[in-house]
Amino acid sequence: MIVPVDRRTFLRASGVALALPLLETMHPALARAAAASPKRMVNICSTLGLYSSSWFPTTAGAGYEATEYLSLIDEHRQRYTLFSGLAHQEQSGRQPHNSEITWLTAARRPGLDGFRNTISLDQVVANHLGYVTRFPSVVLGTITGQSQAYTRSGAMVPAETSPAILFRKLFLQGTPEEIEREAQSLDDGGSILDRLKSQTASLRRRVSAADQQKLDAYFDAVRTAEEDLGEVRAWQQRPKPVVNEASPTDVANPADLIGRIKAMFSLIPLILETDSSRVVSMMIQDHGIVPQVEGVTSDQHSLSHHGQDEAKIAQLKKIEVQVVQAFGTLLTQLAERSDANGSLLDQTTVMFGSNLGNANAHTATDLPILVAGGGYRHGQHIVHEGGENAPLCNLFVTMLQNMGVETDSFGQSTGTLTWG
Repeated sequence: MIVPVDRRTFLRASGVALALPLLETMHPALARAAAASPKRMVNICSTLGLYSSSWFPTTAGAGYEATEYLSLIDEHRQRYTLFSGLAHQEQSGRQPHNSEITWLTAARRPGLDGFRNTISLDQVVANHLGYVTRFPSVVLGTITGQSQAYTRSGAMVPAETSPAILFRKLFLQGTPEEIEREAQSLDDGGSILDRLKSQTASLRRRVSAADQQKLDAYFDAVRTAEEDLGEVRAWQQRPKPVVNEASPTDVANPADLIGRIKAMFSLIPLILETDSSRVVSMMIQDHGIVPQVEGVTSDQHSLSHHGQDEAKIAQLKKIEVQVVQAFGTLLTQLAERSDANGSLLDQTTVMFGSNLGNANAHTATDLPILVAGGGYRHGQHIVHEGGENAPLCNLFVTMLQNMGVETDSFGQSTGTLTWG
């Protein structure tokens, strides 16, 4: 007789959760659950753009000549597609860099009077998937809590900037006392929501129609929070995945931009491999100081406004070369790790790019966009011809459909973007 192997015991022995082939001795239900590998999504934005001449090929199609930046990741050419001529419309906001808050939402006129952001691409997918994983989405940043992830009500989802804290949330179970405190915090949250609902129920009958709409949105947020609390409580009772990786050390110096990027990138394959989340978004921000890159003497933001000064461009490219190299390492790690259905990269749609096409002039057109993995046919440079850019949201609709979201529209879309 074959004695079934306990899944949790197997995980503790192997050290990596949900990234291993299922054995016939495992529970049949687990085997059925893993038969179809989950779809995943990763979005990475470098908010100060990428120097166009070093990024965009001069020709379209599969035979393009790799540029200075693309030569750094050309080993993955057959795993990604480049896009030119894509953008969101009406991205000039109150501040020159306001387009960074709408890269994943496509909301118009960011930061201007009356502006309210809309739901971001990643959060649409997170809502669709729900709590099939411990975290519906993971939002990362390199310096501050600002992110490009926005809820249905237009509220920003704060970014996690500490790899050590993120690792603890994902993989360290905590002491019994810590678990009890977390449970009590969840119970307290439920009590607060109950009180808020009771206190505002009578108010709703006495306010104007406009205020009732605001309260309706508020109640919708409360209902969502209640549902989330229930799901979080359920996950709290389940053991976290056990991994062989050591907890990362935070990069304390904000000038070490590249070190912070690499530290966060190194966690993304682990998040996906252990099925801790299937949606990850990361914002690479301006750190406001001179980055620790050899040969660089000015901060990245100042260098992005180079005014065609060759010396400044040379320094800017030194920074961006290392950012692209770090991204290339991430692609390698995703391609090398696999589950029963193939590599993580094949099952993960990875978008890398920027909200600025020309940071020197703050223009949010002709955006650098790359999509890797996800089961798409790759190896090409897709160029949209014409006087105006095509909607980046058409690509977003295609990505959403690939993730199983049944939709024909998102943001400013006019259809889907397909290529072969």
